[in-house]
Amino acid sequence: MIKQSILDALNNQVEAEATASQLYLAMASWADARGLEGISEFLFAHSDEERMHMLKLVRFINERGGKAIIPALQMPRQDFQNLHELFEMLLEHEIKVSEMINEIVDLTLAEKDYTTHNFLQWYVSEQIEEERLARIILDKLKLIGDDKGGMYLFDRDISTFNSPK
Repeated sequence: MIKQSILDALNNQVEAEATASQLYLAMASWADARGLEGISEFLFAHSDEERMHMLKLVRFINERGGKAIIPALQMPRQDFQNLHELFEMLLEHEIKVSEMINEIVDLTLAEKDYTTHNFLQWYVSEQIEEERLARIILDKLKLIGDDKGGMYLFDRDISTFNSPK
């Protein structure tokens, strides 16, 4: 049976993944409403990926004899000044999620729960990729600046970036 401290931490992570999915969905809708089809498709896919991260946790918790809690979520932010702000927020959120995962990993070691520790290694690797991708996108946006042609190409080509798994 899974220890209560780990169960609580994993259920908090379920909420974090669900919140990320909703935030990225709101970001996708914002981009879609502005005709940024490539960016919106990227963010819709990213939202789906975060939901899959949540589901993976839910299944793991239940398989280990715990009870996954499906949280109520607050409405995510709906408007953004520009793409730079949007992707800065995405990066900040991914860094926060990485910190949360690392805290759970620490807890699993303290509690000697090596099964959960092993399970979480996938999330550790995934977060490295998530942060890397957000940084690459921000670097590209800085290069583009206010160039409309560059933004057109960025919107067209974002699907070729290493998209989330």
